[in-house]
Amino acid sequence: MFVDKARIQIIAGNGGDGKISFIQEKYISNGGPDGGDGGKGGDVVFVVDDGMRTLMDFRYKRKHKAENGNAGGPSLSYGKSADDLIIKVPEGTIIREAESGLLVGDLKFPGDKLIVAKGGRGGKGNAHFKSATRQAPHFAQPGEKGEEISVELELKLIADVGLVGFPNVGKSTFLSIVTAAKPKIANYHFTTLVPNLGVVDLGEGRSFVMADIPGLIEGAHEGVGLGHDFLRHVERTKVLIHILDISGFEGRDAIDDFDKINQELKLYSEKLTKKPQVVACNKTDLLETDEEYKAVEAKLRERGYEVFPISAATKKGIEPLLNKVYNMLEQVKDIEKSVEEVPELMYHRNIDTKPYTITEESGVYIVEGPFVERLLASVNINDSDSIKYFQKVIRKRGIIDELRKMGVEDGDTVRLGEIEFEFYN
Repeated sequence: MFVDKARIQIIAGNGGDGKISFIQEKYISNGGPDGGDGGKGGDVVFVVDDGMRTLMDFRYKRKHKAENGNAGGPSLSYGKSADDLIIKVPEGTIIREAESGLLVGDLKFPGDKLIVAKGGRGGKGNAHFKSATRQAPHFAQPGEKGEEISVELELKLIADVGLVGFPNVGKSTFLSIVTAAKPKIANYHFTTLVPNLGVVDLGEGRSFVMADIPGLIEGAHEGVGLGHDFLRHVERTKVLIHILDISGFEGRDAIDDFDKINQELKLYSEKLTKKPQVVACNKTDLLETDEEYKAVEAKLRERGYEVFPISAATKKGIEPLLNKVYNMLEQVKDIEKSVEEVPELMYHRNIDTKPYTITEESGVYIVEGPFVERLLASVNINDSDSIKYFQKVIRKRGIIDELRKMGVEDGDTVRLGEIEFEFYN
């Protein structure tokens, strides 16, 4: 089974806690602080692996967590930083934040990589908090939490050439003949439910990747039938081979089919209408005369399309068509090699410019946010030096000034997490 969408949860590693420690050596009493810093948590990094073809692996493992950094040690020992968690994906994988659908990254080529969740920084040991007035700090910083995000992975096949056309016009048969691919072939509509890939080898180093993409019907741009699945895979091909059933055995009109397919491509994306397109009139072996083909050929050539009569069943006319397609590919500019990302939309970046918020409820001023949580985790309410440090930090970060602007008065209650205090100017 081909899987081209998956939803997973990723969690970067937490930073290691800073250490509370004091020098303990013979003949040294009341040694100073020597607690070391914690190590950084592991990032979660997505990397393109050219050996992967599907997102099947993510159906069975939905949660991916990087390791935490180690805590700091005594004697100013740094905690070890954790290794990054590498998640391998196929080329052509788009990563979106699951809830909002915002783009996180677009990985197109082997070796492309993107940090999707950053590990937390390690906390500072108590040695950092020694000062002239604070000789023995009994507090240290905890490590920061790693970023956590649910993402949706979407695989867009990267093929040079895409086969388009209504269901049952012979695309799968054509692919099986010109490549080593073995797609499912039967005489009923929607035989191809997922894209099939194959490599066309023309010899002398001339080759390209071709995709037989699920058949298209009217209303596909609105998701009818296999619409969105079909169109999503067409987007990245460089050249389209539009296969028409010229036999008329199913009562179809080749020109009408041609127009309907291109209309669906246009309604889905104007970009698709600009792709080079060559027309293959298939099943010519079923025609009694050449007149029907010549009539279709004339109409399409008037519109500027190159037309080739072929028979996928008998292999007639295949070689000239493939040579033409290869020459077209040589003239088409490659997709720009880059990892696209939109920083202002990225879920794991600092979307909120303020690390805290202050609200007032029934006379109580409540200060909340990631900064507050991190600060409180380092506070020892039973240690006067720790309380003084806490007061200094909230003043320095502008919390006191903002409370004043909001109208706080002496005696009002201010709450940060589980700590409440009365405000006095």
